Amino acid sequence: MSTVLFTNARLIDPEAGTTSTGWLQVADGRIVARGEGNAPGSDGQIIDCNGKCLAPGIIDIGVKVCEPGERHKESYKSAGLAAAAGGVTTIVTRPDTSPAIDTPETLEFITRRAQADTPVNMLPMAALTKGREGREMTEIGFLQDAGAVAFTDCDHVITNTKVLSRALTYAKSCGALVIAHPQEPGLSAGAAATSGKFAALRGLPAVPPMAERMGLDRDIALLEMTGAAYHADQITTARALPALERAKRNGLDITAGTSIHHLTLNELDVADYRTFFKVKPPLRSEDDRQAVIEAVRTGLIDIISSMHTPQDEESKRLPFEEAASGAVALETLLPAALRLYHADQLDLPTLFKALALKPAKRLGLDSGRLSNGTPADLVLFDPDVPFVLDRFALKSKSQNTPFDGQRMQGKVLATYVAGQAVFRRP
Repeated sequence: MSTVLFTNARLIDPEAGTTSTGWLQVADGRIVARGEGNAPGSDGQIIDCNGKCLAPGIIDIGVKVCEPGERHKESYKSAGLAAAAGGVTTIVTRPDTSPAIDTPETLEFITRRAQADTPVNMLPMAALTKGREGREMTEIGFLQDAGAVAFTDCDHVITNTKVLSRALTYAKSCGALVIAHPQEPGLSAGAAATSGKFAALRGLPAVPPMAERMGLDRDIALLEMTGAAYHADQITTARALPALERAKRNGLDITAGTSIHHLTLNELDVADYRTFFKVKPPLRSEDDRQAVIEAVRTGLIDIISSMHTPQDEESKRLPFEEAASGAVALETLLPAALRLYHADQLDLPTLFKALALKPAKRLGLDSGRLSNGTPADLVLFDPDVPFVLDRFALKSKSQNTPFDGQRMQGKVLATYVAGQAVFRRP
């Protein structure tokens, strides 16, 4: 039996909501014991954490890997290396590829690629409708059998309510999770910024925050009708929060996420039309950002994700309105999240509840914890070390990050999947 003993660690336990100094023992890929104070003896490998933080590995829902179709932007190999370097032990991949992942055959193809090339765990999502076109639902049952853990059309909002209601009803019968992008598609079409003084001064086509609330309200009504399991991929405005709170209070099977960019950046960061800051939905006001942080703190918003969206240079070196939306974030997710810790807005157990525990619970995984018997998917990190981010040092094939050149604090030292190191910082 192969054993690893982590000693002198600052254990971040999101399940208990505690931080304590102690040790953790792993055998055959699973956590078998932990405690405080002096560690027991061990015949296996001993890793002295030197007082640094040891936490459950991040489970990142909504990662775009550009296979098939656009491998030059991101491959499973490059995405896996970036994830490992960022402390992400499980990537839950999106189906908005070219072509879309909407058949069991395509799903099995990308699963084989990931198993061959990716050092971290990969769980695939599949499209909810064929071609993500919103006209005809996919074969949800067959895709589940092929390994799909959730179903989503990503940022293609299904405008035909009857199609969406049928898909939700069928997903309910299969016990499948549906992930949606709450947005009113008519109001948000062609938008590059959030409505307000900043967008008006910059002359940018904008979408009002109410568009998110309207999209969420429609989806909540369909949830009341169908009883399906539903996750909103990104809640980014204060206006959407009361509807979310009401839906949860009424007992609907609904959870919500937000992206790290909407937690740490606001609309003013776009400044002189910097396209690396163009994401979807667009960056919001500072009031919205603060409201979303508070929603994460209270647990109203369940999950923080990277919404990792690689774009090549040609897609970004365009006028702001024409540039592609999206940013890479697998490697920057944790250091960016630690901005909230250093600002005393979220403590470490709360951060890892949103980064690891709640994503695991939503997907029915037994990871995301430091409990005995759970997988030893772990991240060792120093939350205090400062650095300046150089996008050209990122392991992703695309380097479209808004954090390029910014001062950040907190680095991943090592990442472990099933107790085996998949990344060690030199």
